[in-house]
Amino acid sequence: MAKRNIYILIFIISVIGLVIIQYRYLNIGLRLANVQFNKNIGKSIKTIQSDLTANNRLTFLLGKAITNDDTYFKTELDSLREASSYFLNNFLDEKLLENGIKTDFSYKLYVIGSSLYINSENFNENEIKLKKYPLQLKGYLPNLVHKNVILELQFHKINEYFLVQLNGLTIPSLIFIGAIIFIVIWVLKSFYWQQSIITMTNDFINNLTHELKTPVFSIGLATKILQQNEDKESKTYLEIIRSQNDRLKEHIEKVLQLASLDKSRKVINLSKTNFYPHLIKLCEEFKLVSAMEGVKFNYEINEAVFMLNCEPLHLTNAINNLLDNSKKYCTKTPEIYLTVELIAKKLHITVKDNGIGIEKKYQKNVFKKHFRISSNDFYTVKGYGLGLNYVKKMITLHKGKIKLESKIKEGTIITITLPIVS
Repeated sequence: MAKRNIYILIFIISVIGLVIIQYRYLNIGLRLANVQFNKNIGKSIKTIQSDLTANNRLTFLLGKAITNDDTYFKTELDSLREASSYFLNNFLDEKLLENGIKTDFSYKLYVIGSSLYINSENFNENEIKLKKYPLQLKGYLPNLVHKNVILELQFHKINEYFLVQLNGLTIPSLIFIGAIIFIVIWVLKSFYWQQSIITMTNDFINNLTHELKTPVFSIGLATKILQQNEDKESKTYLEIIRSQNDRLKEHIEKVLQLASLDKSRKVINLSKTNFYPHLIKLCEEFKLVSAMEGVKFNYEINEAVFMLNCEPLHLTNAINNLLDNSKKYCTKTPEIYLTVELIAKKLHITVKDNGIGIEKKYQKNVFKKHFRISSNDFYTVKGYGLGLNYVKKMITLHKGKIKLESKIKEGTIITITLPIVS
């Protein structure tokens, strides 16, 4: 729980950090956009002032409208003012677009110290948050009224305009931040789901092994009683029962520790051991059981000393798991062959069978926990996908390697390589 809280805290801090950095970049972008806007406005102002200095059609029309002089045009004064406002608006819009400014604006053309003016409908005299640019005009209009004439430009929703200009930066950033948050949440959720599955599996193992202790004890007690009156015919079978029951007891105690493998705890104690007698015992016991089941099993072990840094119980259990799989996954009379040889200070243990084989597309995944090959006519044996995962973990903990070769309907060859110690 403590680790989980730490991970969540780190995730939250990271997201907040990303948001803060993005916000700062956005502020920098807005400031740069503002600088560029002011630069473009400066160019536009020069052009506007220059064009409104001369006596031309537009300034002549504006002069008549601003002085309320309708003697030249045969129209009403209101119509004259509307026409001049329309043409001035088009003129300003054109000059702003020439310098890359495309946003809402308003204007007012007025004479200082008088009530003479014309303005656009959306001009707001009292709004203080608008960007305002007053231009003092020269030439024809000031000379006409003999006073200073000002053209004031106002820009509306300027921050929204800047954000639109920055969409190429802000929108991808927000998308990437959203994607990062989604992926991290999904990974954390998957991680804790997996941890939950591991916990349930470990609880199941613990409960199962504890439940097995009672029947194992009963079998051991019954075997001892039977051995007191054993005859020649039953001696071999009772010895097999006793040996397998003792082995099962050892496995139960070790399986109780298997849950610790997923928690990175040390559950095996490696020691320098001659593994030869353990291999011989394993092969002899498996041969006896195989003979009773009609399974053909042979082995070939040439050397007499195999010094390994190992825990014999887990290592023999891993090999026995491979032998059991060879026996189970076969649709005809199983033929299993185990060979052991020393090559370049490595112990090679090979298990070969004539079973159903494994398709190539599954071979990389068979050692993964809970992996099961899709059910079909070949793979009918039920299981939980734990056996080969256990084998892989044990070989890895013994610093060894495992190699699999298989062909459908021909069989499988699995080779374990373990380092010899001097």
